[in-house]
Amino acid sequence: MSASPAPPRVTPDLPRLRDALAAADYTLDGILGCLGDRAARALHREQPTPAELVTRPLTTPVAVLVRLFALGYAVEAARVDAALPGFGTDRLVEHGLVAREPAGVRALFDLRPYADEDHAWWVLSDLSEVMTGEPLLTDHVLGIGGASTTLASWTPRRAAATALDLGTGCGVQSLHLSTHAASVVATDTSERALAMAAANAALNGQDWELRRGDLLAPVQGQRFDLVVSNPPFVITPRTGEVPDYEYRDGGRVGHEVVRSLVRGVGEHLEPGGVAQLLGNWEVPVGGDWREVVGEWLDGTGLDAWVVQRESQDPAEYTELWLGDGGHRYGTTGFADMYAAWLEDFASRDVERVGFGVITLQRPASDREPWRDLVEVTGHVAQPMGPAVDAGLRARTWLAEHGDPGVLATAWRCADDVTEERYARPGADDPSVILVRQGGGLGRTVRAGTVLAAFLSVCDGELPAGPALDAIASLLDVSPEAVSDEALPDVRSLVADGLLVAD
Repeated sequence: MSASPAPPRVTPDLPRLRDALAAADYTLDGILGCLGDRAARALHREQPTPAELVTRPLTTPVAVLVRLFALGYAVEAARVDAALPGFGTDRLVEHGLVAREPAGVRALFDLRPYADEDHAWWVLSDLSEVMTGEPLLTDHVLGIGGASTTLASWTPRRAAATALDLGTGCGVQSLHLSTHAASVVATDTSERALAMAAANAALNGQDWELRRGDLLAPVQGQRFDLVVSNPPFVITPRTGEVPDYEYRDGGRVGHEVVRSLVRGVGEHLEPGGVAQLLGNWEVPVGGDWREVVGEWLDGTGLDAWVVQRESQDPAEYTELWLGDGGHRYGTTGFADMYAAWLEDFASRDVERVGFGVITLQRPASDREPWRDLVEVTGHVAQPMGPAVDAGLRARTWLAEHGDPGVLATAWRCADDVTEERYARPGADDPSVILVRQGGGLGRTVRAGTVLAAFLSVCDGELPAGPALDAIASLLDVSPEAVSDEALPDVRSLVADGLLVAD
């Protein structure tokens, strides 16, 4: 494919396609039922062969649509008409969604079902390199990828009057925002991405305000209750050897896209408003990622909860994003692009690149902002949004009430908290006590004598202060010493939801 197809046409009857897709059972459950678990999982990994083999002999509507829109094969027009009787081949051609070829009808766009726990949608995007067999074009509009589902999972779903989807792409985050925000503004630097988002809004019966511009420029002077962004955070050399993809490259050196967004987004948050972002950050040789991100936060006045989910060395990072664009070892220009990437990182003395989730909040009252920067590389709850919402509220409460509030509150262990004890054979007492969280960030805390004793009486009846005083008496230690030892751990457990108050 030498050039990207024109974006789909948006007309008042585009929602009829959604109805036809639903009637054909072209849904997540319908595709799983058609393909079976093994082929469906392979397709999710962008391995289409098992799905092709399963659907080749089938003529059911869902199988026809899988071959057309998810696998990229030419399909006889008569079969497409039979699969979509309310919106057949002629209308698909009219809307620019398929093209007629001698072998049949071929999709110009990827079209797949998508859903959360309570809503079902369909999402249009450009064909992947698996479907075209070629590297992506620079104006490629990405569909539902790992980063977009991560952001959707981590976003708190509070009711909002106004929400901003910054860097909307095909509009995935706006679909989620439409479930709990009264109005949605979606921005992007790519005119083609905004056209795709408009098609997805129409297809799913949504009405978003779409604006073109760089980062926060399209919303100057405007504030929102919630801002979400999967920005073009990929760190790409600006030397010309590596293509600039509109969906992932922000045109700045290093991590400046994310840094500038973190430093500027506070002006666009209502008091109590939240920004949920993804990002990369460069860590120099001998440096610490917390120092890097901490500098971004200095002077913003924002509460900040940043979770680093993984980090990669420059070579690993380079291979990831070369592959993302469809470039493989042995293909034209691969070695030159690889070298350019490594030279770019070396020019800034980069040792690691971190990836994580940035949650920011504008305080609703006149107080010092809180900051929590942690690394969590293991399994977390899915979705994480409820835990993020609870964590924001807990950390804000701690900032407003301090240690006196903690001591005056009767805490109880959350329902997903369990305890494990390990002892040497024959020992009367355990040598290791682990407290585990089943949801949220999945924390595991090693509890000393004081913390273990405190958690054993956390049933929501006795305030923390008297409970710690009683433990001090049993251990024959001063109440001040017990409180000084326990309070940092108790605050941490409250912040992450292992301790809650009724």
